[in-house]
Amino acid sequence: MSTIGALHATEILDSRGRPTVKVSCTLAGGAHAAVSVPSGASTGRAEARELRDGDPARYGGLGCRKAVANVETTIATALRGRAFAEQPALDRALLELDGTADKSRLGANAMLGVSLAFARAQACERGLPLYRHFADLIGTQPLHLPRLTVNLFSGGKHAGGQVAIQDVLLVPGAATIDDGLAALYAVYQAAAALSAERYHARALTADEGGLAPPFEDAQAMLATAVDAIARAGLRPGVEMSLALDVASSHFYRESRYELDGNALSAGEMIARIEDWVRRFPIVSVEDGLAEDDWEHWPELHGALHGRALTLGDDLLCTNPARIRRAVAENCADALLLKVNQIGTLSEAADAYALARAAGWRVTVSARSGETEDDWLADLAVGWSADQIKVGSITHSERLAKYNRLLEIERETRLPTVAWPSVVT
Repeated sequence: MSTIGALHATEILDSRGRPTVKVSCTLAGGAHAAVSVPSGASTGRAEARELRDGDPARYGGLGCRKAVANVETTIATALRGRAFAEQPALDRALLELDGTADKSRLGANAMLGVSLAFARAQACERGLPLYRHFADLIGTQPLHLPRLTVNLFSGGKHAGGQVAIQDVLLVPGAATIDDGLAALYAVYQAAAALSAERYHARALTADEGGLAPPFEDAQAMLATAVDAIARAGLRPGVEMSLALDVASSHFYRESRYELDGNALSAGEMIARIEDWVRRFPIVSVEDGLAEDDWEHWPELHGALHGRALTLGDDLLCTNPARIRRAVAENCADALLLKVNQIGTLSEAADAYALARAAGWRVTVSARSGETEDDWLADLAVGWSADQIKVGSITHSERLAKYNRLLEIERETRLPTVAWPSVVT
């Protein structure tokens, strides 16, 4: 049993300069830990709700003082002195205290901060690395390290919308995190040089560190990524593959996908994605259709099955109810897991279990508004994620997670998951 001695919170700034919440938890036995909560820009409508202050005179209404106050008053008063044997008991207490379907009373940012800080404090109390404690929460052992999926080029909400699709990512085929990062560096530098040559674009970066030259369309974005891989001396589709975050909900209007100057039907959008997968070494497609275009997701999955993952982010929102529907309707075969989409660690574990029971792959993902906290790397290892999606290799809030993966790799000698290919 772990008894909560104290809970405190602070409003801090994320990587976009916007407020977020940092929560510290002290257990009665003296163990102490703190966690910083991320925040997304490209958010699904089904996500748990962050609590923001709404004062336009301060951070444009994005302040988090109300969420901080909820941690230090309502939540702390209810939980201080209470003993919890396990994480689900703590999270159930938070859910009961909030009492809303979308966590809008206390705020998902406040609740997740408490949930994760308690988990980290318990790991300290047990004398375990955080990834081992996360593994114990779902009754497993870490099996492997996740394969990196790393932003190269960004558009959409991450880069001002100069291209509709959100991200083109690199997936190294290297057998280790260490070798994968070295290969990623080479491709990133090659891409920066190509951006300068073709678009006269300096290596300015988007929210998650991706390059954002003014591509004329999505196809040019993909072609330049392949050229960068080749310029770095790597074999496209063998030593380095691509993943695609389409984020289609953000350019879906009146049952049409407004892409590259065209208004595409769902069938035409699926055909466009299928053509990209056929022509470029794409191994994963995230949110290829809009979050509520349920009718056509099975068709997309059928078109990509066996060639690329059909990865759900806005479609699923790490929400068990939406995952159950997607499994039943054969909409996808991979889950993008973002803990702050659902608001507590235990609910994220439920989402993870549903995806695994369906035979899906799982990508553990950061958000566009991140901090230098590295707990996400431990979660990806502890839950044996197939992929980790953190961002590029240029911003410190992203590098904190990659550096933590390097530490875990040295400590555990775990292999990197054999997906999509491994080059030794």
